[in-house]
Amino acid sequence: MKKGINIWSFPDQPLVKSFALAKDAGFDGVEVGLLAEGEVSLKSTEKQLLKVKEDAKSNGIELYSIATGLYWDHWLTADDPAERQTAKEIVKKHLEVAKLLGCNTILVVPGSVHAEFAAPGKVVDYESAYQRSLEALTELKESAEALKVNIGIENVWNQFLTSPLEMRSFIDQINSPFVGSYFDVGNVLANGHPEHWIKILGSRIKKVHFKDYRIAAGGLHGFVDLLAGDVDYPAVIKALEQIGYDDWVSAEMIPNYKYHTEAIIYNTSLAMDKILGRSTSC
Repeated sequence: MKKGINIWSFPDQPLVKSFALAKDAGFDGVEVGLLAEGEVSLKSTEKQLLKVKEDAKSNGIELYSIATGLYWDHWLTADDPAERQTAKEIVKKHLEVAKLLGCNTILVVPGSVHAEFAAPGKVVDYESAYQRSLEALTELKESAEALKVNIGIENVWNQFLTSPLEMRSFIDQINSPFVGSYFDVGNVLANGHPEHWIKILGSRIKKVHFKDYRIAAGGLHGFVDLLAGDVDYPAVIKALEQIGYDDWVSAEMIPNYKYHTEAIIYNTSLAMDKILGRSTSC
């Protein structure tokens, strides 16, 4: 498996500085993020994106996937048809940006029934959410197939697709080799076991996020540094190996912007080496 890190793990700084830091810490690649504005954004030109690609290459860093938080603002499952259309246009742009950067996967939140931290009080009927998301992603698979970029559906705290059996069925209904799972290990701990999800999703998994979670803490406060929580990483690695997964695993951390931010990057690299059975990289 290839060792990567999500750009949200870094302080707010030029991407080239984060690429250099990631390389020094021992990472093979970086998962960048699509923003409304910025270096990699809905407004980025081809020239700007190719500059980001070159900055990564010059630092010995691979770019392989693009995450985004934009789907928390615009849901594919929203009651408002205009909002659903905006979300679909974001997916299309997301795919185009990935193609220019040389990334083969985008992370897509497939909509939501309810997400208290993202939109307090906003609730969508579950059955309606399922049908709207299914229809949207069935339509969008054509763009993914044309560009040969995967849509990775993430399991997140959206009270939607909360079972691995349901996620598997949902992906299979879309029926495209370019639509699968972006599996987040830490997000499962609130109501399940990641190794069970991995076994059930199997080859549908396109990319993997590494996080850790302390169940006793609960809520968003439960997310902790890698190896400091309750994820059974030996079981996770065994399950990934059993399904033949040999693609990218990306650490997704929450940095401390006030104190010793860079230490989080180096500590995360060391923890990933332990998880992956690698020799120490830093």
